[in-house]
Amino acid sequence: MKTARVCFALLLFAFLAGCRAHMVTIKLVNTSAVPLSTIIVDYPSATFGKDKLSPGETFSSPVKITDSGPLKVQFTDANGGNHTSTGPVLHKNQEGMIEIRFTQEKATVNVP
Repeated sequence: MKTARVCFALLLFAFLAGCRAHMVTIKLVNTSAVPLSTIIVDYPSATFGKDKLSPGETFSSPVKITDSGPLKVQFTDANGGNHTSTGPVLHKNQEGMIEIRFTQEKATVNVP
């Protein structure tokens, strides 16, 4: 009985070790001296947002890319102006880091 439990535990561990989520961390960085608002990041199959990003603030969100398509970014500057940017095409199960650096005029997408 003890051997069966040990075998089951080893099989479960092996199964779980082989499974892992493919994630991309999207990092938002406000490089300007004033806040940004209504930040929307649209990536294939989903969207996330941030109400406000203070000067110098960084915010990160892990996401799972489940389809292929372009990354799109929208935000509002301190004067109420709306801006949009299109980043690279992302692919299903992509992994890594994407950094989006904001000024009051634009969002620059960097894929290191």
